[in-house]
Amino acid sequence: MATFLIVGAPIALLLLWAIVSFNRFVSQRQLIDNSWSNVETELRRRHDLIPNLVETVRGYAEHEQATFVEVTEARRGAVAASGPADKHQGVEHALTAGLRQLMAVSEDYPDLLASQRFLDLQRELVTTEDRIQASRRLFNGNVRDYNRRVESIPSMLIATIGRFSKSDYFEVEPAVALVPNVGTT
Repeated sequence: MATFLIVGAPIALLLLWAIVSFNRFVSQRQLIDNSWSNVETELRRRHDLIPNLVETVRGYAEHEQATFVEVTEARRGAVAASGPADKHQGVEHALTAGLRQLMAVSEDYPDLLASQRFLDLQRELVTTEDRIQASRRLFNGNVRDYNRRVESIPSMLIATIGRFSKSDYFEVEPAVALVPNVGTT
């Protein structure tokens, strides 16, 4: 009986540790999937705002056709992207660049900048960009914790056996940010 305890107890503890570690990997992977879903929701929200923004700017800035086409094509690519973060990275960067160009065009049209519709859409876009960044930070935090476990001893043994591999981070800059209006007195 003593031999069984001396040999069996460490083996049982090792097996218990392996099961707990495996289940933690599964839980972390699900957490990453869930947080990525939140990022995608916010990206879709941004994608849905863009046609209204383009049409509003187009009403004032008819000579900027190339910018409208660029933003529309970038949006089309972003909407078509599916899957994990690395599949979205490039198309979202292109969309961000297009939105920045669209916002730069709007600065040349004072009537547009005074339009309540444009201001409302711009405010909504800023709010959406903030939500994207918050969701992205949560997603990347979950990825960081998961990747740390995948690469750390002894959990890397379970990661290798369970075929848990590193996840990719998602990086995208905000297309617009609300600049505070600082008045002089």
